[in-house]
Formats: sequence, structure tokens, C-alpha cells
Amino acid sequence: MRLNEFYTPEDDKFAQRRPTDTRKPKLTLEQLNKLRKVRDIKNAEDLEHEKFVRVMYSQPAQADTGI
Repeated sequence: MRLNEFYTPEDDKFAQRRPTDTRKPKLTLEQLNKLRKVRDIKNAEDLEHEKFVRVMYSQPAQADTGI
């Protein structure tokens, strides 16, 4: 006896969504990949901004006046 002998798609109500359904939609691999890329870009921008802030607010180098 096989398990799929008793399966009928008409009785499968689990995957069907209704307008009143409040569950979150499942994310596709394409959406997850796009979110990962956005997160990577944001991390790279944060690192670049951090370098810029370090340069902007660092102590100025002591100039040799020669006096």
C-alpha cells in the first residue's frame, strides 16, 4: 500500500490561501537572494562610511613648522 493512493488534490486545503488569511506569504528563493544582496550592499556602505568618519574626525597630524 502506497501513501499517495489516498491523496486527492481536491481535499488538499492546506496550501490554498484565502483573502481573509492573515498568515505571512512564503518568501521565494529569488526574494531571499535579493534581500541578501541588499544586506551585503548596506554592509559595504556602512564600512565605507565608517572609514570616512574616521578620517573626518581623526586628530590632525602635527605640522612641522620649522621654527
